[in-house]
Amino acid sequence: MGATFKEFSNQYKDLLESHLRTEMLSLETPQILKDAMIYSLEAGGKRIRPLLLFATLAAFKKDPKIGLEAASAIEMVHTYSLIHDDLPSMDDDDLRRGKPTNHKVYGEAAAILAGDALLTYSFQLIASIQSAETAAATKLALIAEFAKAAGAEGMVGGQVADMQGEEKQLNLEELEYIHVHKTGKLLAYSVIAGALLAEANESLIDKLKAFSYHLGLAFQIRDDILDLEGTEEMIGKPVGSDENNHKSTYPSLLSMEGAKNALKEHISAAKKYLKETALDTAYLEEITDLIAVRDS
Repeated sequence: MGATFKEFSNQYKDLLESHLRTEMLSLETPQILKDAMIYSLEAGGKRIRPLLLFATLAAFKKDPKIGLEAASAIEMVHTYSLIHDDLPSMDDDDLRRGKPTNHKVYGEAAAILAGDALLTYSFQLIASIQSAETAAATKLALIAEFAKAAGAEGMVGGQVADMQGEEKQLNLEELEYIHVHKTGKLLAYSVIAGALLAEANESLIDKLKAFSYHLGLAFQIRDDILDLEGTEEMIGKPVGSDENNHKSTYPSLLSMEGAKNALKEHISAAKKYLKETALDTAYLEEITDLIAVRDS
């Protein structure tokens, strides 16, 4: 495939960071809003969702650069969700990635509006794709799938179910619903967006959806494990926050050993579906392995 995964990820993360900053600096909006948006967008992170999109395009032998707008849009929606998640009315967190949360720096009103602005601008960004390789019908499909993944049937619905699940003992099916929607849908969209941009057929998209389903659950199980076994320095926020918020987690339902076994099973299933695509999925496999062992 040429470049190593490290070279590939560094190249496209750098392109993404540059694109995000250019988009933010070009906004004609009150300075506090722009500053609040940039603050959380540039807070760091592995940029796993954009990398999934770039890696999917690479698997189809497409130039990953054609996914730059969609990848930026995904990261904007992910960032908006974190800003709102941290608010006093939701998880009430003081730290995110080792830095004060947005509302601690800019106030609750500006933080809410920064999240709103990132969400709405993300759709504007996809609609403005100028690449000759991206047909109008593809842009429409990207927007429709994005709205579904981010909205009531996806991430937002999962967030509501997550809040309703606090102080309750959920069963595994209920917990899985929360994580498939709150975390998994946007991760899955990152892969599906790459497939749509590559004009993949329905059979391939179905296999990639199955891959993404298991990858999303693996991501959340690892997150639950880190919440108990990680350190504040590693995960960038206080450890045990799920336990303190009285949330059901995979370790609480399955035991820590059971959660680690479930993580292995979902990683194995994700790789199985990748192999069935018969694409050059080396970069996607690397990201899958990264999710399995990530420490932040």
